[in-house]
Amino acid sequence: MFKHETVVLPEVTTKNISGKRFYLTPEGNKYPSITTVLNGRKAEGLFQWRKRVGNDVANHVMRTAASRGTKVHQMCEDYLNNNFDEDKHKKDFLPYCLFKELSAQLLCKIDMIRSQECGLYSDKYKVAGRVDCIAEYDGVLSIIDFKTSRRERNDDWNENYYIQGSAYAEMFEERTSQPINQVVILVVTEDGTVQEFIKDKTEYLPLLEEAVSIFNLKEQESEKLTA
Repeated sequence: MFKHETVVLPEVTTKNISGKRFYLTPEGNKYPSITTVLNGRKAEGLFQWRKRVGNDVANHVMRTAASRGTKVHQMCEDYLNNNFDEDKHKKDFLPYCLFKELSAQLLCKIDMIRSQECGLYSDKYKVAGRVDCIAEYDGVLSIIDFKTSRRERNDDWNENYYIQGSAYAEMFEERTSQPINQVVILVVTEDGTVQEFIKDKTEYLPLLEEAVSIFNLKEQESEKLTA
């Protein structure tokens, strides 16, 4: 059984504006999601891949990946909430197999769960988002994200994940005054390989500031063109 030390966080709502996701805070602020802010980073590689394989193949791969990832995320959430329905989840065979590998090898390191699938926002960076899990990982309070992948990931492929996790850490500290420095990315691949990446947020805060600045400049330019 996983222990919980639940932290109450303010509710945020989402709104799509011109194809971009924004969060509305209780104070009435409108902040872009951190994933929206980071989408522009390294977009050229994704564009070239889509151009190479074609839109139909690219769309199929992305839909399949999104569905697989959503199901594994839900299984992780239920498991950590001590509410895992084995019969229900077994029906999604591949996601279930991936979850079993992840739970056997790495989810056992999680405890003292503060929150799962919670909305967060930062008045400092003016961004928001929804984090998978905030808990102790090997005894250290951490931002924890669960990822699925077609194949093993090199560390440098994960830079956006680390920036995103660092943003969540900053958001959580703003909302609760509890500092978090550790970002944990747990990956399971289609062949059942499990990977663990652990980073210190301080390395990625300058990249977060840069990404936010670039996004804001592009938004300002877009507003001028449509004015």
